[in-house]
Amino acid sequence: MTTASSLSPAPNRAAAPEMVLIFRLSGEAFAISVSWVHEILDPIPMTTVPNAAAYVPALVNVRGAIVPLIDIRHRLRMPPVTPGPASRLVVLELPVAGVPTRLAIMTDAVEEVTETNLEALELVPDLGARWPEHYIRGVVRIGDDLAILLETENLFCPDAERPALA
Repeated sequence: MTTASSLSPAPNRAAAPEMVLIFRLSGEAFAISVSWVHEILDPIPMTTVPNAAAYVPALVNVRGAIVPLIDIRHRLRMPPVTPGPASRLVVLELPVAGVPTRLAIMTDAVEEVTETNLEALELVPDLGARWPEHYIRGVVRIGDDLAILLETENLFCPDAERPALA
């Protein structure tokens, strides 16, 4: 992972603290705003959907609601893994293409909820990062560690395979 000293501050970010959920995928720390988190569950049975988009491989029944499972590993170009004993399903409620939507993501582990200062949000240096930049909001410091803050607006958008042009 890139060292903190090689990161530069992100331009034009508001100086506001934000609560984030820290989770792991293949050993890497990722963060997402707690404002989107509805609940965190142990893994539950999934129903695969034939001919579904690769990033939406299954549906899950969350307390009677049918919820799409979004494979963020696919979006982040990470290899698939089998859920383990620490895996957790994070159910999110957020706008997708302007429509309030409930969806779920599978994580290898959920670590903590913590406060971070968005003023300290830093850009990921363009040094061959393996993740598509339009899915990454920046890098946040969590104590002595770093976490990749995900850009949910792009990550969960159905047309997110290519970033929208401004």
